[in-house]
Amino acid sequence: IVFLSGLIGWDADGKFPQPDSFLAQAELALKNIVAVLAEGQAAPEHIVRMTWYVVDKHEYRQSSKQLGVVYREIIGRHFPAMTAVQVVALMEDQARLEIEVMAVVPE
Repeated sequence: IVFLSGLIGWDADGKFPQPDSFLAQAELALKNIVAVLAEGQAAPEHIVRMTWYVVDKHEYRQSSKQLGVVYREIIGRHFPAMTAVQVVALMEDQARLEIEVMAVVPE
């Protein structure tokens, strides 16, 4: 079992994408998830649960169509149990979302 604490949409240097947007941050967060999963010998198809913490549910909903495209490009057509929760703020002020993941790797 691989547990990933919340990952946000910044690069390896801790910089947010330019131009910065919810969708750009979501793309980087998903790419970060795939990279960290690989370190644990896991892949997107091993994800069993995702929790999305977003600071603006309207921004999340408005991006849903494009977010679906980005999600499928990075994660594929694997749709684990997902929860999305609006929060007041995240620890990084510029972060628009944070995604927590649990993956189960078969033996």
